[in-house]
Amino acid sequence: MARAAKAVIDLAALKHNYLLAKSLSSGNKAVAIIKANAYGHGAVVVARYLADVADAFGVACIEEALELRAAGIEQPIALLEGFFTADELELIEQHRFITAVHSQWQIDAIAASSIKTPIQVWVKFDSGMHRLGFNAEGFASAIAQLQSLPQVASLVAMTHFACADELESDYTETQIANFHAACDQFGLPVCMANSAATLHWPQTHGDWVRPGIMLYGASPLDQKTDAADQLKTVMTLSSALIAVRELPAGEPIGYGRRFVTTEPTRVGVVAMGYADGYPRHAKDGTPVAVNGQMTRVIGKVSMDMMTVDLTNQPDAKVGDPVELWGAQVDINEVAACADTISYSLYTGITNRVPRIYS
Repeated sequence: MARAAKAVIDLAALKHNYLLAKSLSSGNKAVAIIKANAYGHGAVVVARYLADVADAFGVACIEEALELRAAGIEQPIALLEGFFTADELELIEQHRFITAVHSQWQIDAIAASSIKTPIQVWVKFDSGMHRLGFNAEGFASAIAQLQSLPQVASLVAMTHFACADELESDYTETQIANFHAACDQFGLPVCMANSAATLHWPQTHGDWVRPGIMLYGASPLDQKTDAADQLKTVMTLSSALIAVRELPAGEPIGYGRRFVTTEPTRVGVVAMGYADGYPRHAKDGTPVAVNGQMTRVIGKVSMDMMTVDLTNQPDAKVGDPVELWGAQVDINEVAACADTISYSLYTGITNRVPRIYS
């Protein structure tokens, strides 16, 4: 019998979340962000399932884009970090990729290229993230240069928000103002909104939105909102009990003896560990569900196994199901208990965990 660890992917929920992003942005175009293997959900399967509704797909690099084209995906694909070397421009032209441009050297490379079929460019403005993009003076120059090049078919102005997930922060308003001050004079289509902005900042929706983590059912927001409550969970990470132990008070569990029983304790051993992608630093008390009943992690997570508290489940037995995150166990709560974020957990699921699509 196969090891029980698995990640079940609800594709109908995925499509629901994409269409929610579209509806929140009044039907504007939406780039489905499927970089990093669709946040661990399987980029090719996700792209194929969304192909009938997605306006475009977004990836981090040309390798991810080429994988989609090789799988028969024909929708526009945006390279969100642009190209890394000038020789990628030939592939961008050949496969009709959209490329971000964030630096002068990229403009120079396009100008020096032998592109015959003009390409689509999304030119990035640094509105305050201070990671990639042109400042206000550089942005105006970049627009002028790109508009003059025969190798460029069209432009979209884009930016990225640093704090859109923090609903009480005023920094997003500052970034919006910076963006409009730099961009409005050019009259270009705009793409501003990531998942957090799509869910909460309607003034950022522009012509394109870029739903990422929200596609997979996890809210990036630091508070509950009506919009975020409409998201449906896509991935359920689950396994099963492989042993049940009865320990008296005063006994340590797991590496380092981090957890010591304070009363007679029923302990379940689960076939799931950090080699599967479950966070090693999950604290005692991290939520899990056994047989649909909420309980907690006790003891350090090891490479292939973890231990959970079954004291309140006297009938739990080997083979019983365990949900690590999903519809019942909120991945954001698991992430908080491991001092990380849902993005890290999703993308960290390893290849030895089979993805099962439903």
